[in-house]
Amino acid sequence: MSRRWKSVVALSGGVGGARLVRGLARALPADALTVVVNTGDDFEHWGLYVSPDVDTVMYSLAGLSPEERGWGLADETFRALEGMRLFGEDGWFGIGDRDLSTHLARTRGLARGETLTAVTARLCRALGVGTLVLPMSDGRCRTMIDTSGDGTLTFQEWFVRHRAEPPVRRVWFDGGAEAAPEVRAAVAGAELVVIGPSNPYVSIDPILSLPGVHGGVFARPVVAVSPIVNGQAIKGPLASMIPLLAGTEASAEAIARHYPGLRAIVVQRGDSATSVPAWEEETIMRSPGESERLARAVLARAEALT
Repeated sequence: MSRRWKSVVALSGGVGGARLVRGLARALPADALTVVVNTGDDFEHWGLYVSPDVDTVMYSLAGLSPEERGWGLADETFRALEGMRLFGEDGWFGIGDRDLSTHLARTRGLARGETLTAVTARLCRALGVGTLVLPMSDGRCRTMIDTSGDGTLTFQEWFVRHRAEPPVRRVWFDGGAEAAPEVRAAVAGAELVVIGPSNPYVSIDPILSLPGVHGGVFARPVVAVSPIVNGQAIKGPLASMIPLLAGTEASAEAIARHYPGLRAIVVQRGDSATSVPAWEEETIMRSPGESERLARAVLARAEALT
């Protein structure tokens, strides 16, 4: 990478997106990267406002996330969760003891009238995260899953409570939220937009569904990293969702076709795509070093687009 990037925007959701973000943060100056994070997964649990994708990005950038699991905090304990189950409360969502303080602080901040963007900035500062992390919206835009047999579920009900087992008929977004002003400004000023190896239906589409965001993003040079490797998803249910929602087999090409206007897609070595240029790299990230290697490769390849 020889170019000095000044304004790169990464769209992120899930563990794969967060892992690429941590690599981009290591490859770019702190003020050159803005991360726009999916909040369609956000929900209330035990009276607390939980923002799973924001927290995964935040913990990854702070070096606090567990490598094998990917979500939550490393060396976590779950005594509070055990207690809530003992008392007959919902225990299907795994909030850890240290993670609990994040949700408490966020909920208290929102109750005081802070925006989600402002609360996120405060939490990031406390964890030593210098990268700008922006929730996609300060309003509510809930990801809803229409299923075969179990009706309509919120994303967390489908993904965690039902273990993503009910077949998906449709994904849609409820709430009519607007993109945060900071998100619109970041996209408008971006030299490059990088879509992480995230599930397009439930991690990236919520961001792109906000008024004006899709057009703003694809007015810039956009590169995506495929979350499909050799026909399978590294994490999550994406490989089974693509045939149900797109009517085609799971592949890097299916991801490329999902994003009309994409300038290039980064695929696992041996994979291919035909609708846009496909750049072969090792896309599996098992460590911070591998995240940085992939991020630098993406940025170097993208120099030809700008």
